[in-house]
Amino acid sequence: MTATKRAVVIGGGIGGLTAAAALHLRGLRVTVLERAPSLRPIGAAISLSPNALRALDVIGLGDEIRDLAAWQGDGGLRTPGGRWLSRSNAEAAAARFGGPLVLLHRATLIDHLAARLPGGAVRTAADALLADPGDRDRPARVRTPEGELEADLVVAADGIHSGVRATLFPDHPGPVYSGFTTWRVVIPVPGADFASHETWGRGRIWGTHPLKDGRVYAYAAAVTPAGGHAADERAELLHRYGDWHHPVPAVLAAARPEDVLRHDVHHIAEPLPAYHRGRVALVGDAAHAMPPTLGQGGNQAIEDAIVLAHHHDDLSAYTAARLPRTTAVARQAVKVARLNLMTNRAGVVVRDAALAALSKAGPALFLRSFDGIADWRPPQPPYASRQTQVGER
Repeated sequence: MTATKRAVVIGGGIGGLTAAAALHLRGLRVTVLERAPSLRPIGAAISLSPNALRALDVIGLGDEIRDLAAWQGDGGLRTPGGRWLSRSNAEAAAARFGGPLVLLHRATLIDHLAARLPGGAVRTAADALLADPGDRDRPARVRTPEGELEADLVVAADGIHSGVRATLFPDHPGPVYSGFTTWRVVIPVPGADFASHETWGRGRIWGTHPLKDGRVYAYAAAVTPAGGHAADERAELLHRYGDWHHPVPAVLAAARPEDVLRHDVHHIAEPLPAYHRGRVALVGDAAHAMPPTLGQGGNQAIEDAIVLAHHHDDLSAYTAARLPRTTAVARQAVKVARLNLMTNRAGVVVRDAALAALSKAGPALFLRSFDGIADWRPPQPPYASRQTQVGER
């Protein structure tokens, strides 16, 4: 009788929990170690595009999340004065990519993922260190305050400042500052009526989107030196965006200083040589942290998790499947950041004119930026690729 294989997941975020759920369905005994006292993430939203939703279909969660879609009608790109540069709508997005774009609170997604795991699989307030990555002949070992755990597979989902990544690849330079900082709020905004949009200014962007639960998710980004913080981040946002088009002033009026989250953005500029070593695999930001300008950080982590479960017996196949794709997506996110956070005044005028012209000439730029990304399909049923046997599990 073959012994049940054990997987230890370091990190209880979106990538880690998706990997745990997918590996559990594959028959592995899974333990998730989360250093925080609970799984509740910092209050912000996440956008899931059709590629991630198809990945979630593999663990039976896709339709539950699709039901949370709130984007209806028009949306697109605007100028700070309110002029539309590029327009699209939810129906066009669904038709182009075979499914909707869904915006939801991260806590909601975490709850849905955690519910896919057996009781006792998640340990919170559990610091974990990789003691030994293992190899073909010996298990990996993870050190915790309660003792060491042996594992046939260790999934490192410990974020952009991954300690596991540093252990596996000590010569890698790690993440670098992306050149801008971000602010995020998730709040009720009574009476606010608006089309979902992102607004591009000079060295600044703003996005406002409705959530299914009636709240509004708003985010901003600005080119600024690393490490900056204001005594009152809401006042900082008012200074930078208070004269922008509706509903930006209404959102800022509804926000309290404590509602505003601010974080500098970092990304991995030099790709790792592999996403595995020994019996350890990296997923999400630990492997390929990228700027949020394509909204693909969490989506790519979900893809990673599903592909890893598919290749859990052959981590070299996991690297081969994921490293080229995520490297390309990360590079595109960096390029988009340079475009939408452009600081040269004359360049911004040219950029906006080009965006408007391109939008009139064909499909909205907002949708075209997802070509080759949102149409991805996982290698296993129910969305099997042609290269994979449909009956394989």
